[in-house]
Amino acid sequence: MTQPPQQQPPNEPQPPNQSPGQPSDQPPNQPPAGPPAGPPAGPPAGPPSGGFGAPQDPPPGGFGEPTPPPANPFAKQPPPAAPPTPPAGGYGAPQPGYPTPPAPQPNGYGYPQAQQPGYGYPQGAPGQPGQPGYPGQPDYQGQPGQPGMPQQGYGYPTQPMHGAPQPGPAGGGPGGGKKFSTQMQIIVAAAVAVVLIIGAAVVYTSTKDDGDQGNQASTSGSTGGGEGKGGEGKDGGLAGGSEKAPGNTGSKVAFQLPQPEVADVTSVKGSWLTDKAYVKSGVNEVVAYDRDKGTKLWSMPVPAEVCGASRHMTKDFKAAILFKEGKPTKEKKYPACNQVGAVDLASGKLLWSKSVTSATGGDRPVQFDEVTLSGTTVAAGGTSGGAAFNLTSGAELWKPKVSADRCYDMGYGGGEALAVVRKCGSYDSPQLQIQALNPATGAPLSSYQMPAGVDYASIVSTKPLVVAANVGDTANDGSAISDFFSIDAATGKLIVRISADAEKYAARCGSTDVESCRGAVVGNNRLYVPTEDHDGTSEYGDTNEVVAFDLTTGKLLGGRADAGDRYSLTPLRMDGTNVIAYKRPPYDKGGQVVSIDGETFKQTLLMENPSDESVRDAETAFTADRSEVLYGEGRLFFSKQLISERRDSQADEKLYLAVGFRTD
Repeated sequence: MTQPPQQQPPNEPQPPNQSPGQPSDQPPNQPPAGPPAGPPAGPPAGPPSGGFGAPQDPPPGGFGEPTPPPANPFAKQPPPAAPPTPPAGGYGAPQPGYPTPPAPQPNGYGYPQAQQPGYGYPQGAPGQPGQPGYPGQPDYQGQPGQPGMPQQGYGYPTQPMHGAPQPGPAGGGPGGGKKFSTQMQIIVAAAVAVVLIIGAAVVYTSTKDDGDQGNQASTSGSTGGGEGKGGEGKDGGLAGGSEKAPGNTGSKVAFQLPQPEVADVTSVKGSWLTDKAYVKSGVNEVVAYDRDKGTKLWSMPVPAEVCGASRHMTKDFKAAILFKEGKPTKEKKYPACNQVGAVDLASGKLLWSKSVTSATGGDRPVQFDEVTLSGTTVAAGGTSGGAAFNLTSGAELWKPKVSADRCYDMGYGGGEALAVVRKCGSYDSPQLQIQALNPATGAPLSSYQMPAGVDYASIVSTKPLVVAANVGDTANDGSAISDFFSIDAATGKLIVRISADAEKYAARCGSTDVESCRGAVVGNNRLYVPTEDHDGTSEYGDTNEVVAFDLTTGKLLGGRADAGDRYSLTPLRMDGTNVIAYKRPPYDKGGQVVSIDGETFKQTLLMENPSDESVRDAETAFTADRSEVLYGEGRLFFSKQLISERRDSQADEKLYLAVGFRTD
């Protein structure tokens, strides 16, 4: 089948070791309703006045060739609407005493489809078709004996497929043992097909309506999306969390920040959302913008380029940053990232800044790769050393100890606790340790030695302590994750190791950065991760799910949140016991934010962005696995981490540093 033309990626800088995750679902042989999600073939059409520019980061991915619904372990089997009560044994089932009707053609449209193993489906006995041990069928869990997942997310109730053999009363079929005539067999088979077609149509219509509600929007700020309702919890928030479902979930553009003009690849890492402002690092500055209007509230000059920022901030809105020792000169084109500072995000003041020398001696400042925050401790680390500071005063608290086996702190994970990835040994034979630390003194509280074959590791969560790693370089998809490790922070003992097949799960970590994972969130003693995109029920476009692993047993739990046809879910953070997730949209829709109940996986729509072409262009220029994405209190923000010099092909385009959306 003819494929739509592929776009060429814009030459924009990307954070290292991050991979694209934006598929396209533009139907073939159709003029695109919006820009295809693949990289553009040339400069896109200019935006309307006041609208958005063309995508800045390459929205990677291509167009998949449509195929009939395959029998694969990832395909969802939508349940039909309730049919008339079937005779004992189910429609089309072989009945004792009767000849078996002609077998339906396998995998054909309108015929009953066997329920396949895979994401969201219960597993039966080994050795049966579709189960572990059956030839040609993959095992979703990757470990025999793990419980499967009943299909219960995104409005699909679990129920048996009509037309499959069902248990019935003993004594044969209706009619007192009389045989079906050939004509009766044909009638029954036709009835089964009709029921299936009607049921599938009902499910498709319901799903389609959910995604199409009120997507009328314009670049002038009108809203898109529909209404979302959810059960209320504390302070009017959803049960289990504090985020509220607005009466009208349709969002509008709050503001767009133009990308600064630069002469080289420049870091603009760091963004935070306070009670009044959206705060974003710029070129040699940190700026606060009104959350709803984008008007500048304050601007704090920074002596040089911001080269790192803490993900975390305190309850009174303080955070940590890294910046370079100076601006580029002819003699020193690339100044070192060796300055640490603390920022008051409420007032716009740089509370303090300093550098430190290495614990091995000498007067050369330590170069840092990343910085984090835990309580009132700022911890910065890198290959040349580390140090910790008091957030309020800037006083140096401690430096990692130097040992005979050439150990150093690669980086720290913060938040509710503090942990470190410590690397020892030679370059050819490294040994990694995961240590829980006392934030005030740096003393190890426990230590876990990672298995051989791990060169780098990332800290997903510090409380509970969860680490991701690529063991033996078996994850060759760029995700840097082959396994997750649930560790007892009090004893340093491994609780469970969770195999995360890179071909099935889509969380990602920077291969060298300790606190850089995207898509994996921890809460409720569970690890929530997205699956890789796979075929959905729609002819065009993929979909995925969010699933969860138990951090005590390592088992895949019996539930999932479905993205819905042509959408793709990425968890952003926990909200109490709920998961806040972003839904990357198809080519003709706006993105969505949903709250997923951490126990039931029920979704509540919190926001749906406009579907106007220029708005979609701006939104899809940012991807959840490479951009900074923040959501809170009905506001969604995307921002870049790196920017570069404008290309000739972009001379007339509007490039953006950040984009914000809000509901009323």
